[in-house]
Amino acid sequence: MKRIFVALLATGMSAAGARALDAPTGPIILTITGSVSNTNIGDVAAFDAAMLEKLQSRKAIVETPWTTGQVTFEGPLLSAVLKEAGASGTTLTVRALNNYSSEVPMFDAEIATILATHLDGQRMSVREKGPLMLVYPFDLDPGLYNEKYFSRSVWQIKEIEVAK
Repeated sequence: MKRIFVALLATGMSAAGARALDAPTGPIILTITGSVSNTNIGDVAAFDAAMLEKLQSRKAIVETPWTTGQVTFEGPLLSAVLKEAGASGTTLTVRALNNYSSEVPMFDAEIATILATHLDGQRMSVREKGPLMLVYPFDLDPGLYNEKYFSRSVWQIKEIEVAK
C-alpha cells in the first residue's frame, strides 16, 4: 500500500485522486473554484480554449429563447470539464463576465449539458454570448425547455464555483 501511495505522489496524484492540471498556454477563459482537487494555478482549475477542446464534447441542434430558429451549439460536456477539475459537490454557481450568476445543481452536469464554445461552427465571441454558454440538452429532452432551465443557461461564463 505504501508503494502505491508513493507512486501516486510521484505522478502528481494523491490517494484521493487529485492531480495537477496542465498549465494553460493561451488566455484563460474558464476558472473552476471551490471544491476541486485537480488544479493548475494555486487552488484553482484554469482552462484555456485548447484545454477545453481536448475534452469529451457534443453538438446540440436546438432552438432557444435567445436564438432564431434551430442553431448548433458545440462544446465540452459540463461533466467532462468538472471531472477534469476533480470537482465534487452538490451545487455549482455559474458566473458570467458581468457577474450575473445562477445556482445549478451538480446533477445538471449528468444530463448532457454542454459548455458551448461554438455556435453554428464559429467560436463564440463575448458579443455572441461567449466565450462559454451553458446549454441544456433541449434536443434530447424537450421537457427541459422551460423557465427553470432557461434561468440556469448562463452565457458569457467566466467562472464556476463548486460547493459541497
